[in-house]
Amino acid sequence: MTVLRDAAPGEASLLGLGETAGGARAVEVAVDAAGRGGDRTYTYLVPDALADLDLGEAVLVEFGRRQALGIVVAEASELPATGAKPIVDRVRADGPLLPSLTLALASGIARHYLAPPALVLRAMLPPGLLERLELLAELTPDGAMAARQAGAVGADAAARAAADLLDQLARGPRPVRDLAGPDGRAGLLRRLRALEAEGRVSLGWTLLGAGAGPRYERWIRLLDAGRAAGEALAAGEKGPGRPLGPRQADLLAELVAARTGELPGELPAAELAARHGPTAAAGLVRRGLAEAEVRERPRRPLAKRPAGRRGGRPAASDLLPAQAEAVDRIVTAIAARDPRPLLLDGVTGGGKTAIYVEAIAASLEAGRPALVLVPEIALALPLVDRLRADLDARVALVHSGLGEGERSDEWRRIRAGDVDIVVGTRLAVVAPLADVGVIIVDEEHDAAYKSDRTPRLQARDVAIRLAGLAGAAIVLGSATPAVESIGRARTGDYDRVVLPARPVGAAPTVEVVDLRAELAAGQRGLLSRSLAGALAGLDTAGGEQAILVLNRRGTASVVLCRDCGYVQACPDCERPLVYHQAGTTLRCHHCGRATPLASRCPSCGSPRIRYLGGGTERVEREVRDTFPGLRVGRLDRDVVEHRGAAERVIDAFAEGRLDVLVGTSLVTKGLDIPSVTLVGIVSSDVALNLPDERAAERTYQLLVQAIGRAGRGERPGHAIVQTYQPDHPAIVAAATGDRTAFYDAELELRERFGSPPFGRLVKLTVGLADPAAAENEAKAMATRLRERAAERGAAMTVVGPAPAYIARRADRWRWNIVLRGVDPVAILDGGVDAPWSVDVDPESLL
Repeated sequence: MTVLRDAAPGEASLLGLGETAGGARAVEVAVDAAGRGGDRTYTYLVPDALADLDLGEAVLVEFGRRQALGIVVAEASELPATGAKPIVDRVRADGPLLPSLTLALASGIARHYLAPPALVLRAMLPPGLLERLELLAELTPDGAMAARQAGAVGADAAARAAADLLDQLARGPRPVRDLAGPDGRAGLLRRLRALEAEGRVSLGWTLLGAGAGPRYERWIRLLDAGRAAGEALAAGEKGPGRPLGPRQADLLAELVAARTGELPGELPAAELAARHGPTAAAGLVRRGLAEAEVRERPRRPLAKRPAGRRGGRPAASDLLPAQAEAVDRIVTAIAARDPRPLLLDGVTGGGKTAIYVEAIAASLEAGRPALVLVPEIALALPLVDRLRADLDARVALVHSGLGEGERSDEWRRIRAGDVDIVVGTRLAVVAPLADVGVIIVDEEHDAAYKSDRTPRLQARDVAIRLAGLAGAAIVLGSATPAVESIGRARTGDYDRVVLPARPVGAAPTVEVVDLRAELAAGQRGLLSRSLAGALAGLDTAGGEQAILVLNRRGTASVVLCRDCGYVQACPDCERPLVYHQAGTTLRCHHCGRATPLASRCPSCGSPRIRYLGGGTERVEREVRDTFPGLRVGRLDRDVVEHRGAAERVIDAFAEGRLDVLVGTSLVTKGLDIPSVTLVGIVSSDVALNLPDERAAERTYQLLVQAIGRAGRGERPGHAIVQTYQPDHPAIVAAATGDRTAFYDAELELRERFGSPPFGRLVKLTVGLADPAAAENEAKAMATRLRERAAERGAAMTVVGPAPAYIARRADRWRWNIVLRGVDPVAILDGGVDAPWSVDVDPESLL
């Protein structure tokens, strides 16, 4: 298999035409086939008729005993020993589906994440685009002239059938299967081929998509004769010919009024029909006073959202010294096409967005677009508002919450080069950009950048790869960088700028509430006495607002003693044990060790064992019941799933129509609202005690991000952290602001286990309907991998198997195996077979 290599930064060409040893041109094609057929690319010959075929174009190929759709991804340097079949035909798609930069990125993604090339390419295309492949027929100019010349064709049956086909196509291009003929489909195809040979009809395979195609509408445009007739009517004069009806006269007057300078008046036909009836416009067209035109009607996610809702670009002289230093480094990297990542390590509210704006402006001045990634849909709109307010630029929005038509139209805009800035979630990293000057990954630490579907890519890491291919500057911004990012900055792999202070406001005060003491005092609700008092004292009349956060992830429970806060951990791995209802045992999800469920706390002997839980709806209800005068909103996954709901909640909170916002980690990211003076972390312990090596890191990040929402304006902020473990290093680091010791300890632990940045991880998961069969398959795979690693002398460790955190999902019993080492992918020999799935660089080992 021939694959695209990684290009050097700023390399001018990623294509390079290649010929085989025999002189014939051959290309590698990713075939859109199910199963193992799509796991690699295939070599095909390019026939002379397609000599101008470009990489990225869609083609029709013979695949086995059928024809299949494929995408040309690379030039082949040699033919396989068994020879190669020629490409059957090109598929019309208005040029290459993907630019060369995106093809090179797709190749890198497929190799790194062991993903089928065809699936990677599908992820880069609009949903449904490859679902409908049609043979399309349309008239050539000669054919259109013949269709208009009545009687130009003879009267025999063949001529009448040909004339009928031309008449059917006179209304526009049509799929061949929709055309009618007197002698069946075979005869229809022969007749169309004959008309094609005569130069009257053009035939070609076309991707029509499934709900993802462009949307069109008719417009009515005023002609010079119509302008003269309208002006005559306005002057009370009679025009030549038969008088216009009342509706036609009113429509004509509206078109005349719609004129702009020298441009003719024009309006959508649907709007005119609604006001003047369905036939009035057609009457003006028949009289030669107007003409009808079909235009694309693009779907724009931001079309109805006013620009400038949030903004305020500071002058260069108003930037703090650390901000100015960061801008200088990024501008230098853009000019030098230097892809070395810059870690922008700033306190919450430290002015990272202002730096992003200046970096984007520099890239646009250099004539290169910008790409901005955010971890959540809810964060995209506030950032887009800021960019639209601060920069006069064309912005495209890309995320899974858009409708299929909106996503498709935004994709087409980006592919056509009609966009200056692309903003989106992890989907945006594979947008069809032909070039990019700066890439910004906001909240670079966020787990949402990791995809849980094939290709299981990490968008931050893919963005770094994209920067290397394009010669783009890349900025990784966070107030709580990932542990591996701090490690890479310390070793010099990343550049780093620290933003130590806020341009506006001051760091909030932090209060830690020990829930064990609350319980002893008889407080059994979700709100501690301190947090309830702070909510009661909220000056809502003066515009003060509050955010309440739950640190919750997943559904399985962590077992905790309510008296002493003890969490039972694995004696071998020092990871918290997880309660499994099936079997009523505690299991280690790192090594698989099983321990009986204790009826009393092993530390203090208390029988008050609690399974931590509680959700946002319960918190919302308790706040409403306790404080009926507060206006309360909620933002969590259930809300985000409803289209437009997250936007409505965030806008309502930002505009002061809500007093309290309750949510999960979604409310801790990117909300820059000066009137928030109180933040309460209702529960810090559930995610803290998950049996995952990133649990402490994730909790620390969530707490710091949440605390940082308070005090961003002139009023002081206050944060209350409720926990059963006030002495946990993550809680202490977040509360005191002293994070050095925390990162030191986490990096030491990572080095001990060979985790990133000191090694790489691969997680293998098997799921079978029979629990015993799943366990046996997992054990057999682990044995094979250990034997293979020993035979090759690989510097790696095979850990497990162990039950998955959610042991049963979709009627499948799931087991995990984890590979740790410098290059654990190497022993997989390109992938694994069903029923196994592979996750390279997993975000979680649960």
